[in-house]
Amino acid sequence: MTHSVSYRVGRAKGPLSAVVPVPGSKSVANRALICAALATGQSTISNVPSGDDSASMLRCLTLLGIHVRQAPNDASAVTIAGCAGDLDGQRPGMSKSGLPKSGSPKSGSAKLATVLDAQLAGTTSRFLTALVALGTIPVLIDGAAALRARPMGPLHDALRALGVDVRSSTVPGTLPVTIQGPIAVRQADISIRGDISSQYISALMMIGPYLEHGLSIRLTTPLVSRPYVAITQSVMAAFGHRDVAIDADEVRIGSGRYSGCEFVVEPDGSSASYPLAAAAMCGGFVTVNGLTATSTQGDAAFCGVLEAMGCTVTQDDRSTTVSRDSVELRGIDIDMVDMSDLVPTLAVVATSATTTTTIRGVGFIRSKESDRLGDLCHELRTAGADAEELDDGLRIHPSRLHAAYLHTHHDHRLAMAFGLLGLVVDGIEIDNPMVVSKSWPEFWSVLEALS
Repeated sequence: MTHSVSYRVGRAKGPLSAVVPVPGSKSVANRALICAALATGQSTISNVPSGDDSASMLRCLTLLGIHVRQAPNDASAVTIAGCAGDLDGQRPGMSKSGLPKSGSPKSGSAKLATVLDAQLAGTTSRFLTALVALGTIPVLIDGAAALRARPMGPLHDALRALGVDVRSSTVPGTLPVTIQGPIAVRQADISIRGDISSQYISALMMIGPYLEHGLSIRLTTPLVSRPYVAITQSVMAAFGHRDVAIDADEVRIGSGRYSGCEFVVEPDGSSASYPLAAAAMCGGFVTVNGLTATSTQGDAAFCGVLEAMGCTVTQDDRSTTVSRDSVELRGIDIDMVDMSDLVPTLAVVATSATTTTTIRGVGFIRSKESDRLGDLCHELRTAGADAEELDDGLRIHPSRLHAAYLHTHHDHRLAMAFGLLGLVVDGIEIDNPMVVSKSWPEFWSVLEALS
């Protein structure tokens, strides 16, 4: 496809029959990249996705002085020489004090902030915000306008509680923000709400081993998106740190170190939801290799949601297949708190069901890249869907859809979900289609191959 202002989706010509390559999980990859950067020794990470989030992380780690090398014939294979927890020693030309290595500082000189531009990558910005707190050199973290509008306050407050100097340049609790360590408390015991973005908790977890006495994160409200916290725990263990306990009201991380390793990023469960959902909507079958029942990602369980709606799911130790023949899709009533990124996918599938679908437990997704309840509901109604926004979710009634021009609201998940509509409805046109580059730059080509 061309990089046009909009993209018109081609309707599927019949039931699907496809094996779809899905990129590596950006959630897993970015956690692995942080752990590898802090580790002692060298790590090789394979199947790193090509999306903007991972590219942004690699670029920013390089700016911090971490040695990053991508294989010349395979950009998805990345080698990282870890800093063994010494971020200050990585920045070219600087000492641990943050002053130039050669000669004495001139009168009035100050530490110079490294600028990291995360662009639109929320995960990258939040993970790096915690990472750079381990150093003493000031780092300015910024992003594009849409990322500047996203909340960061709980993470900033948690770092302040650890003695870190955190200074927002404009609106408190947002980007741009300047972070300057070190973490100054001996007993690292902080509190944070559990019903907000799990990225805050994951960011803090990954630096926990490098605090003198580890880190205790007390949760003042129930933990949402628990599978993402479990992913963090799993990746930390792969890099040699297993002293992590996740309880209902506390996450505890013991002190320790990461060790370099060889790490393979599994296929992205969130991305896999789109081709698997296409099989549910169009009929036929779609197989995703590498996605198995043992996946660490909560979103990999989405195939079970499709099964509850009438599809057949086949899984083994190599792949997942979703198929549907003449059975009609039926609506479900479901709490999506553990698969919140897939609310747009399920909402679109629900428009093809013969009974009502109710999605609950996801009020917090209003502060994602878009308002994933309000914006999603509005655009679905534009296409004729009988969609009702609830306080904590959506209700989708059986609908008669029609052609529509749909806005993505700078949200890759809305864009890809709306692309599914075009497989079953003529005349679906997507505004700003290349927003999918955040996680799956090749998405539209894959969709064209399906249709």
